[in-house]
Parts: sequence; structure tokens; C-alpha cells
Amino acid sequence: MNSSFPPKRATLRDVARNAGVSVATVSRVLNGSTLVTEDTRTRVTQAIELLGFVPSAAARTLNSGRSRTVGALVPTLDHSIFARYLDSLENRLSERGYALVVAVTGGQPEVEERKAMGLIDMGVDGLIVSGKTHTQGFDALVDRFHVPTLITSYYDPDARYPTVGYDNGAIAMKAIEFLKALGHRHVFVAHGPVDTNDRIVARVEAIRRHTRDMEAEFLSVSMNVAGGADAVRQMAGATVKPSALLCLSDVQALGALFELQRLEIPVPDQISLMGFDDLEWSAVSQPGITSIHLPAEAMGDAAGDAIVDWIKSGQPAQPVSLEAAIKQRASTRSVISQR
Repeated sequence: MNSSFPPKRATLRDVARNAGVSVATVSRVLNGSTLVTEDTRTRVTQAIELLGFVPSAAARTLNSGRSRTVGALVPTLDHSIFARYLDSLENRLSERGYALVVAVTGGQPEVEERKAMGLIDMGVDGLIVSGKTHTQGFDALVDRFHVPTLITSYYDPDARYPTVGYDNGAIAMKAIEFLKALGHRHVFVAHGPVDTNDRIVARVEAIRRHTRDMEAEFLSVSMNVAGGADAVRQMAGATVKPSALLCLSDVQALGALFELQRLEIPVPDQISLMGFDDLEWSAVSQPGITSIHLPAEAMGDAAGDAIVDWIKSGQPAQPVSLEAAIKQRASTRSVISQR
């Protein structure tokens, strides 16, 4: 009679018995040790293939002291830029033999600290976090457990942890210089809350410091479509109307576009609109939204390589600076001829 139970999974001991070696020798072969003769390695490899042996994650952790997993803490999964980044990161980690565990913080430092502790409890070999500002409790966790920790979405060679990302201030100034070159001299800047997002802080501060020969007015709104619509309503109520609206997130720019169309304010004939992130629908909206393309995929690849190299070598990662580019589309136009 056929049994309904699956065949017993081969164990490390089964492989050792079949190859005529010790369990320790099988472990050395699996870990790529050079202390094994070629004949012994061949016998163990043949036994693994014959028995269909697959080492369990738990066994690998016990044998090596590593879980071969990396934890990534991100503010949200609502914005596709994080999906693009995580997809690239997961693929690169998988290529390097590591798995990815994702935790969402909602952009709240206390939640990040708590979820970081959960990932450390799981035994992750490294952490990747968004932004360089974290609670003292988070820093204490990293110090206590000696967890390799990287920062993404930010480039700062002097940060507490190695950074893989871009200079948010420089990118914001690139956007302002682009609008200035089109002749815009009065710009409204819509941005998210600055109390918990150091990337937004860096962008806003850079614009405040370096906006020469221009007037820039700042609108703090929620980091979503509704926030962009809210920015347009505030702008519509202003005494002096700007010629351009710069949104420091494409989701805000989309909300702004919807509200401008609802109010029958033509884009770009009456106002130019520019976003940040270059999300996929920015190119297919009507009109297409000019945006700053952030290298999310390249950041995922670079972060994956950096954290794995750090885990394997024990040497902290080096900062990695990535470049952003302007994707000019139909939502912006020159106003120089009107001056």
C-alpha cells in the first residue's frame, strides 16, 4: 500500500554515512572549506546529489552562525519607488545567496526601532534603513548586537552608518535650477512633513539657502495624492500666483495635476508642474509630468552588494553616491518669452 506521507528528507548524517565521512567533513564541503581533499569533496558532492540533500536554513544558521538574511526597513510600500528599490535589492541579495525580510515603519522612528529589534531577534545578518536620522534606541541596538547597518536614499560620507544613495540637497537644487533656466522666478514648493523625514529636510533646506533671484514659498502637505491637491488649493488662494509648482514627490505632483485640471487651470500654459521620483505613471499622465529620476534600481543593487560584502568580510561598507537626472516632459514650459 502506498504511504500518503512524503519521503523522509535526507539529513547531514545521511550524507556523511553515504560518503563515508564525518558530519563535520560534510559541513566543511558545504561551507567551501579548503581543508578538504578533492577526493573527499567529490564523494560528498555525489552523496548530496544521490540523496537530494538540501541544507535547511536552520542548519546553516547553526553551522555558520549566519541566517543569510538581510532586513530592510522602509517608510511605506504605497509608493512604487520603494517597490522598484526593494525588487532590485531582493534580486541582488538572492544572486548573492541571501534572503530579504521587509518591515514597514510608516515613517515613524519609534516604529522603526521596534521593528529593527524584531528583525534582529529573527537573526538577520544585516540591516538596511531609509534615511540617516534614527532614535537613540535604534543606534543602541546596532551597537549592542554589532549588526552591519546601511543607510539608503541618502548620501553623506560623514553619517554614522555607511550611506548608499544620493545628495538630496543637490538634487533639489538641480530641480530649482531647471525651473530657473525656463524663466520661472516665483515658485511654490510642496513637500511632506519635515519632522520625521530627513530627506525632505535636506531638500527644503537646500532650496531655502540657495534660491537666488527667485521667490520660493513652501507648502507642507501630506505625502500623498491628497497632499498635492491640498497644495494647489493653497496656491490658488495666494495673492500672488506662482508660475511653477515643484512637488518634492511624484504622488503629490499627481494630486496637484488632478486638482489643477478640476479647477480648469491649464498645465503648463498657466502653471508649470514638476515632480520628484519619476514614478512610472509620470510619463503617461496627460500631460506627462517633468520629474527628477531617482536611481532606485541602482540603489537596490548597490545596497545589496555593500551589505553582503560587509557581512562576509567584516569590513564596513564604503559610501556610494548615485546620480539623479531630470526627465523633462510636457508639464513644464519656458516663460522667458513672456518676460
